[in-house]
Amino acid sequence: MSAATHGATPYYFVPGPSSRPVMSAIGLFFVILGASQWINGAGWGAWCLAFGMLLWLGTLFQWFRDSIAESEGGLYGHRIDLSYRWSMSWFIFSEVMFFGAFFTALWWARGHSVPALGSLDNALLWPDFKSVWPSLAAAGATASPADIVEPFSTVGPFWLPTINTALLLSSGVTLTIAHHALRENHRGRTIAFMWMTVLLGIIFLCVQGYEYFHAYSELNLKLSSGIYGSTFYMLTGFHGFHVLVGMLMLLFITLRLQKGHFTADKHFGFEGAAWYWHFVDVVWLGLYILVYWM
Repeated sequence: MSAATHGATPYYFVPGPSSRPVMSAIGLFFVILGASQWINGAGWGAWCLAFGMLLWLGTLFQWFRDSIAESEGGLYGHRIDLSYRWSMSWFIFSEVMFFGAFFTALWWARGHSVPALGSLDNALLWPDFKSVWPSLAAAGATASPADIVEPFSTVGPFWLPTINTALLLSSGVTLTIAHHALRENHRGRTIAFMWMTVLLGIIFLCVQGYEYFHAYSELNLKLSSGIYGSTFYMLTGFHGFHVLVGMLMLLFITLRLQKGHFTADKHFGFEGAAWYWHFVDVVWLGLYILVYWM
């Protein structure tokens, strides 16, 4: 359907009534309800969470399938392409604000909270606390003012974080090559470099999983290890989740490429996933410097 047409392609496509938004909202409701009850000790919360996830993911699968069919059916014109571009731009902007909040928390803890706790004003309350970042128990210092945080070791940039940096930067290169190949209508080359990008993303996640195992079991670094532990796991953990989401986006785009979807001139589905992946790369560079080096 369309309000007006421009040639063979609708000027602006208006989809018919759909239950997808309502079903997605219901699925997310059960996800939040189940998660909140599960962490508070209710056994049924896990089942509620699983049901919500299945309902939500199943609805998203059907929703995306509908959108792909509409796109491949020639129903999306310039106006829809423009709306998708603006939507993806605002989504990435919201993600910038999301990570900005955690980077700000890290900066505030290092530049204000820890120095204030170790100032002369608090010397009588916590005489053994040293205003040093990261706050860890060593050489006469305590990891927290009240000495309630267990001793832990920090994670340096060598070698796992540096390896992951090389992996993500390489994936950005392979993705860019794939994009140029698609624009030149070299589908085989595009698919090959897309699979390389997906593989690099999977390796990144495996390396980060091993890093977490090492940090938790050998360095005693936990989410409860003071402000250092909480900011470390929140920043790297959420980034890892975004890598997982981005890798899945690129995987589905690659499968669509193998089915013959996208052309040299019309491929915003590819571009949107590429924007997201490059954003993940940039966030990691900031994280790599501020978390592992400083």
